[in-house]
Amino acid sequence: MKNQHYSYVLLLNLGMLCISTSGPLGRFIPLPPPLIIWSRALVAFLVLGAYCVWKKENIQKEFVKNSTTLILSGTLLTVHWVTYFFALQWSGVAIGMLSMFTFPIITVFLEPLFFKTKLHPIHLLFGVLILIGIYMLVPSFDLESEQSKGLLIGLCSALTYALRNLILKKRIQKVNGSLLMFYQMGITIILLFPIFLVYPLDTYTAQIPYLLFLGIVTTAIGHTLFLNSLTYFTVATASIMNSIQPIFGILLAFLFLKEIPPSSSLIGGGIILITVVIESLRSRKV
Repeated sequence: MKNQHYSYVLLLNLGMLCISTSGPLGRFIPLPPPLIIWSRALVAFLVLGAYCVWKKENIQKEFVKNSTTLILSGTLLTVHWVTYFFALQWSGVAIGMLSMFTFPIITVFLEPLFFKTKLHPIHLLFGVLILIGIYMLVPSFDLESEQSKGLLIGLCSALTYALRNLILKKRIQKVNGSLLMFYQMGITIILLFPIFLVYPLDTYTAQIPYLLFLGIVTTAIGHTLFLNSLTYFTVATASIMNSIQPIFGILLAFLFLKEIPPSSSLIGGGIILITVVIESLRSRKV
């Protein structure tokens, strides 16, 4: 049982490393976020579709059985991704990722509304720490500044992500993670298809290698590992442990983009991310 726990922790963190590449890539790719997300979804849809066919998944049956939940969760995921990438482009990798990664504490407070779980007193402490951390991210809040706008839209991204994870956990227990992502990628492709009437494609071809990486490694592999971890951890625990992503993202942004966040953002991020260690240790004892 102990070895199984650490195996799931290892897989979850490998998934987090893959997903965290979205931060630097979202900042680096010079395309409008809806176009990036549509491309990301298309690549992941093709990769995951091929994998599901190879695994002989009953694609049509599972979608018909869970169509309402899948459409709702796919819509929430689309909104989450688009707002997240706007946050990255407006405020940088550190603030964009850290503001979005308030979703664990949002999940903690929303989970009792979805499941028969009680709010643990320690989660109230998490809530206070997160609020302090958010304040430290942008201490001089101004709606005219790009950083403040990025923080707000990052918080919107966090809310939609938390709702999507909770809906999937409540409604769908036995569908493979790869198949779930395949359905949601299809929904994202349909929802964002009208963007081609809005955005020019002049520089699109040059970005294809980065879009492929975003679709395969970040999305198909990373999100599948995360969804599969929900079969072992509670949504709240997995989400809080998930907060290690900004550490990976900020390090990758420093290495590849030479982006150094201000000290106040690092302090605020540190306060937010300390919940990862606390919840990881607490969940192990439980």
